[in-house]
Amino acid sequence: MITLFSALSVKKALDDVLLHAFTKKYAVDVEVTFDPTTILVRKIGEGAKPDVVIAVSGAFTELATAGAVSPDSRVVLARSGIGIATAPELDSPDIGTVDALRTALTSARSVAYSRSGASGIHFARLIEDLGIADEVNARATVVEKGFTALAVTDGRADLAVQQISELKFVPQVRIVGPLPDCAQHYSELSAALGRAAPPEAADLLRFLSGPEAKAAYRDAGLVTD
Repeated sequence: MITLFSALSVKKALDDVLLHAFTKKYAVDVEVTFDPTTILVRKIGEGAKPDVVIAVSGAFTELATAGAVSPDSRVVLARSGIGIATAPELDSPDIGTVDALRTALTSARSVAYSRSGASGIHFARLIEDLGIADEVNARATVVEKGFTALAVTDGRADLAVQQISELKFVPQVRIVGPLPDCAQHYSELSAALGRAAPPEAADLLRFLSGPEAKAAYRDAGLVTD
């Protein structure tokens, strides 16, 4: 059994394709914990010792300093951009420019986002920069962790903001599109071995950075170039 801590951005690729393919090829089961990077780092700080970690690349300096991962093993997997989703029965707002995005966010009944994930941290800063933080937050649906698009499917919000790959994990919603270039933020995702990882974990790390994995990441809405 290999233990894997993984950011939510790659959950769709792992669940739909990669975990089953790895287990079939190597006859090794993988026990996965999915959480935003900030929560994964906190759990590791509290004593968790996963064999492999997938997280936003910026977190690995802290993890290596703490002795939780082998820094020389780190490999870049993909990049994840932020998008917006809505319910299929609602009209898709124009978000093609920053001005249009501002109008869409302030016109929505409620906007769902997560403050614990990389997308939510960026979005909170973005609406401050746009001068609409008070207006948006007054009726926002703030999700502690998990998939913000679920707040669209159950009617709590009109719009959901998150990594596009995470929005795609909720098939009942419609992806409006990515944030416009001037408002966009890409999170680079990497994987590394835990300090005490067994040999089988190295097989998983190689598999997660191989061609089959890259194709699965692209299908899930991630960027691999």
